[in-house]
Amino acid sequence: MTDAPDFRDTVFLPKTDFPMKAGLANKEPAILAKWAADDLYGTLRKARAGQPRFILHDGPPYANGDIHMGHAMNKVLKDIIVRSQSLTGKDAPYVPGWDCHGLPIEWKVEEAYRAKKLNKDEVDPVQFRAECRAYAEKWVGVQREQFKRLGVQGDWDDPYLTMKFEAEAAIVGELLKFAESGQLYRGAKPVMWSPVEKTALAEAEVEYEDITSTQIDVAFEIVEAPNAPELVGAYAVIWTTTPWTIPVNQALAYGPEVDYVLIEWEGRNFLVADDRIEHFYERVGRGRLVGFGLLGHQLAGTIARHPMHKLGGFFARPRPLLAGDFVTTDAGTGLVHMAPDHGEDDFLLCKEHGIAPVFAVEGDGKYRGDWEWLAGQGSVINPKFNAPDGPICSDLTEAGALLAASADFKHSYPHSWRSKAKVIFRCTPQWFIPMDKASSPLPLAGGAGGGPALGSPTPSAADAAPSPPASGRGDNGATLRDIALDAIKQTRWVPEKGENRITSMVAGRPDWVISRQRAWGVPIAVYVNSKTGDYLRDPAVNARIVAAFEAGGADAWFTANHQDLLGPDHDAADYEPVNDILDVWFDSGCTHAFTVEARYGVGTRADLYLEGSDQHRGWFQSSLLESCGTRGRAPYDAVLTHGFALDGQGRKMSKSQGNVVDPLKIINESGADILRLWVASTDYFEDVRIGKEILAGTSDAYRKLRNTFRYLLGALDGYSDAERVAPAEMPELERYVLHLLASLDAELKDATAAFEFNRYARALTDFANNDLSAFFFDIRKDSLYCDAPTDPKRRAYRTVLDTLFHALVRYASPILCFTAEEVWGTRFPDAGSVHLLTWPEVDAGWQDDDLRMRWELLRRYRVKLTGEIEPLRREKVIGSSLEVNVTALSYDPAEAALLRGVDLAELGIVARVDVVDGDPAAAAQLAGGGDPIAFEVAKTDYEKCGRCWRHLPEVTSDGALCGRCETVVHG
Repeated sequence: MTDAPDFRDTVFLPKTDFPMKAGLANKEPAILAKWAADDLYGTLRKARAGQPRFILHDGPPYANGDIHMGHAMNKVLKDIIVRSQSLTGKDAPYVPGWDCHGLPIEWKVEEAYRAKKLNKDEVDPVQFRAECRAYAEKWVGVQREQFKRLGVQGDWDDPYLTMKFEAEAAIVGELLKFAESGQLYRGAKPVMWSPVEKTALAEAEVEYEDITSTQIDVAFEIVEAPNAPELVGAYAVIWTTTPWTIPVNQALAYGPEVDYVLIEWEGRNFLVADDRIEHFYERVGRGRLVGFGLLGHQLAGTIARHPMHKLGGFFARPRPLLAGDFVTTDAGTGLVHMAPDHGEDDFLLCKEHGIAPVFAVEGDGKYRGDWEWLAGQGSVINPKFNAPDGPICSDLTEAGALLAASADFKHSYPHSWRSKAKVIFRCTPQWFIPMDKASSPLPLAGGAGGGPALGSPTPSAADAAPSPPASGRGDNGATLRDIALDAIKQTRWVPEKGENRITSMVAGRPDWVISRQRAWGVPIAVYVNSKTGDYLRDPAVNARIVAAFEAGGADAWFTANHQDLLGPDHDAADYEPVNDILDVWFDSGCTHAFTVEARYGVGTRADLYLEGSDQHRGWFQSSLLESCGTRGRAPYDAVLTHGFALDGQGRKMSKSQGNVVDPLKIINESGADILRLWVASTDYFEDVRIGKEILAGTSDAYRKLRNTFRYLLGALDGYSDAERVAPAEMPELERYVLHLLASLDAELKDATAAFEFNRYARALTDFANNDLSAFFFDIRKDSLYCDAPTDPKRRAYRTVLDTLFHALVRYASPILCFTAEEVWGTRFPDAGSVHLLTWPEVDAGWQDDDLRMRWELLRRYRVKLTGEIEPLRREKVIGSSLEVNVTALSYDPAEAALLRGVDLAELGIVARVDVVDGDPAAAAQLAGGGDPIAFEVAKTDYEKCGRCWRHLPEVTSDGALCGRCETVVHG
């Protein structure tokens, strides 16, 4: 018996060196090195020079610590957008940046001091600032390499840093624009204050956590009541969860329309709101209604005295009862104790009645050393200090004023997001930018206007409530709040709900507190007249300040000869230099000035800002206010917000919970392209999840895409333009696939414009998996492998494959930046980088709705036929669909004609298909309840071709050649 002939060498199998196993973790660093050696970013800038520009302005991360998943998600999404815009042919530079000032860095340097038992306040400020600068420089270097490893392409050799001298000069220059236009004032009002960090905080620097606090009911004896004499000798009861504010109490507030009653309890009468009686009883025990009641407005003129009035001095002053519209009966007793040092409502109501703050609590959270009660004690945020058995409650008990105290009240409370310690409202002299006053005229980019000077050089009770510049409109007819709200309307928000979020925040926000009592940052470089309290507004002095900063950075302020800066027109003896540090959000809010405008021209604004959704109250807002205050417009055309990265179960990542997913570990194990594909595949406008199972799904999607590229590379081995076939001369299947490609092209363009890369990635992967691998490639592999190289159908197929290759490698390049480079370099090793290419040329005319409708129907029947064949395969009747004969029973003449017009055996990858007219009477039963086509399948008795493995009637014996293969092999 002779062996069957071996035709394997005559089959045109795909050939490629492109490996199925990606090995990204090892390959990607080499690709990065090549990009650096070739100066890909610089080459791309030259290639796109003169084209329409797209600027995504980078929001600066803090230069402290390794990057986390939030960093990775943010930077990858930015890179995908920048690369996609470059792909469309735009000049899309990307300048990465870092926020180098402020508490995140200063806090880390202080931690090192504390570990060495050193006091930061005893160190020379310039030395301390130098250590902060060195710390920031270290982490800029570390994070830069980590971001580059993600595949993020940008101007890494010249990033913007808020601590660069030119940046610090620009920041102080922007501040001085506000000062020159009268949009700056110094006043004392309650602001968020961190006793641990000893500085004021912005709302964006605060996070809320659930805590359990001590709640107390305290009695204030009423000594005067001109409208209700019956109240004299009774006690007004207040309820609070901040016992530490009682030593700073100066008044009580009532609701003018609230009903109040007297309750007799343990021999004394107590005044509470009628609606709060039962709640009061729950805390102190049941009492008895005296039968006396009154409306709140009758409490006008009533005077109480502080429980600790025997201490004299401050505590012996009368405590008036004041009408407050903010007083409700939702909680407490319906009476509220007022400490103007420590609450916004308290401050405003007391200010209205001439009651000023007393600055009793110092920056570290302790009472002043000269305070009559609890002098030098604290910190006020210490739970033990506020506990029922702590010094405050103990003293109130001894005075007979503490009616109830329990450490069981659960509520949300603000904490510093850096130190995680509780913050307080504390009245301190600070520098503010007013929201409701516009200068006359409003300064524009490149200049500044005039306006009244306001300010106060030193904190005192007299300065406690200086008003900001009078509310109203300037000559240009708008306040800063007005301008910002209008700019919000002119901005594109992605997703749209971001507009409502930032609108509500800007509409309701207080004046901007821009001062911090720290050391590391840009100082508020203004001079305050020691006699008048006004700050100096002299353009010549300001120009010298900016020049000094350009030469020596912000340190120049702390080492300056101030007479030199003041010049001949002013005497340094008459002025105090302000040493407060600018809010770091003001720093980052100025980045558009020293990055976008400095590099691309005054007046240029970014096309897009992109950060997490928390930045509506952070960078998006500070940038908006800074630009509106100095330029009268937003610094951006569009703003995109993404959600947060959570673990696989949807929980916030936390080291303490052990659920942190480290992006660096993923990169080192699986490669950055896996992480990039995950980012693109998520619905990143909302919070997203990442974990082992999710990444396994991403890896599987990546593997399928890689397999598609591998097939294209192999199938196109040896391809040249000599094979190219015009679309009009192609078989219908090829023209249908070009239609699908044109539709995909339109979808991806739309997704790119909408910044919807979840839709982009899904469309790309669905096309590769469903339209190509499972359909087109599957059908045409017989032609590729077995048709003659000159066969028109095979040439048409390879022409379409070449078109697909050029399109898909470009489409994938913004997301799979490393893999696309590897794919492109495998086929065209001397053609430069894939990232220098532009969007593929896909003819929109390839779209053909008639063709689409026909082939959608054919594909539906192909799926149905596959389902009918599967039982034969499952029952081992056949080993392959090529062994099946099919009878297609048609009950619709039009669809019968459609089926007869195509090679159904090729389409279904079967031996033979006969289309016959079915019995109309049996249509409903045979066609599955109305489907006009039904299939009957059976094993064929045709012999198998030894080369193409098709079962055909002309094959004379098993293993012999069919007519086509005979021609290809033997001519």
